Amino acid sequence: MLSRTFSALSDPTRRKILEYLKMEEMSAGQIGQKFNITAPSISHHLNVLKQADLVYSRRQGQEIIYSLNLSVFEEISEQVMTFLKIRSKNSKL
Repeated sequence: MLSRTFSALSDPTRRKILEYLKMEEMSAGQIGQKFNITAPSISHHLNVLKQADLVYSRRQGQEIIYSLNLSVFEEISEQVMTFLKIRSKNSKL
């Protein structure tokens, strides 16, 4: 899970999408208006974020609305903190 998450986060466009979604839920069209790239490219980035469980999507009429999956960020934070604690203990040896 972590490798998929970090792979998704490695792209600056996807990180910017997450920044926008941090502020509010948005449709794919609203997200696309923030970038100077094609709709298929936005769709690709959103699919990568969905596969990494970083965003949720739901249908609202004709639109698909995207929002952050905060539980994944919490889970990743816990895993990183656990890793850092282990590394910290090992570095004292």
